[in-house]
Amino acid sequence: MAAAKRVLVTGGAGFLGSQLCDRLIADGHDVLCLDNFFTGHKRNIAHLFGHDRFELMRHDVTMPLYVEVDEIYNLACPASPIQYQINPVQTTKTSVHGAINMLGLAKRTGAKVFQASTSEVYGDPEVHPQPESYWGQVNPIGPRACYDEGKRCAETLFFDYHRQNQVRIKVARIFNTYGPRMDPNDGRVVSNFIVQALTGKPITIYGDGKQTRSFCYSDDLIEGFIRLMDSPDGVTGPVNLGNPGEFTMIELAEKVIALTGSKSKIIHEPLPTDDPRQRRPVIDLAKSALGWEPKVDLETGLKRTIAYFDSLLAEG
Repeated sequence: MAAAKRVLVTGGAGFLGSQLCDRLIADGHDVLCLDNFFTGHKRNIAHLFGHDRFELMRHDVTMPLYVEVDEIYNLACPASPIQYQINPVQTTKTSVHGAINMLGLAKRTGAKVFQASTSEVYGDPEVHPQPESYWGQVNPIGPRACYDEGKRCAETLFFDYHRQNQVRIKVARIFNTYGPRMDPNDGRVVSNFIVQALTGKPITIYGDGKQTRSFCYSDDLIEGFIRLMDSPDGVTGPVNLGNPGEFTMIELAEKVIALTGSKSKIIHEPLPTDDPRQRRPVIDLAKSALGWEPKVDLETGLKRTIAYFDSLLAEG
């Protein structure tokens, strides 16, 4: 087994951050979980309290941090439109100042640093599916720009710190991910559909429902994170991490209704501004450089996610 490392996970109480903490601890590493609890939840990490390899710190990444670590996973940032549009200025600061602070920490300590970027850097794409070489089509002044442009700027900072200061970087572009520990109120399509179906409310589809997304189950994504971080220093990314299976919103809604046995009806609302019409990753680089590809199909992942929300709703 590899030597234990001291690993910092920012946004560690979030949907993905908490699962990453679990994986790192299972792999024998010491984890410092950092979160300001704007979108993270203590329930996601409560089972780790008291574990001798786990430490929790309430901290905002927009403020400097002085700790000694070997690796940094920078996941801190609201990731759904409902959450990141509550305070768009703070969202941009979280991406930009957070990147600067984590890169500065990596420069000082010699740590490897991982940036959780996003498929949103591709905007409403004119190239489909999206390879890492595509520069994207983002509206820089739209209501989604605080997230899209914040993440694009974070990538810029990562590569400039790498070129200027030889900081060891890893940049992953995450495509739509779902699974247990999603926030039921985050407004993302999978959590929306499942909660609406389980509570018998109408399932809300924005637009005609023909827009597409590619959904990656969280276990698969976390495996991609670990493989990217453990890859040779020359593999900096950006690397697309996502499931190339592409589904329309109508197909997803019908699948959720069937799997929950819900009697919910589908209703249509206007499409939000700048909402991408299609999204699907090219994952050739992840396959060749990391030996990674998703293994969990949509139906299997949805069943696990539905079971999680069912138990969460039962708790009230």
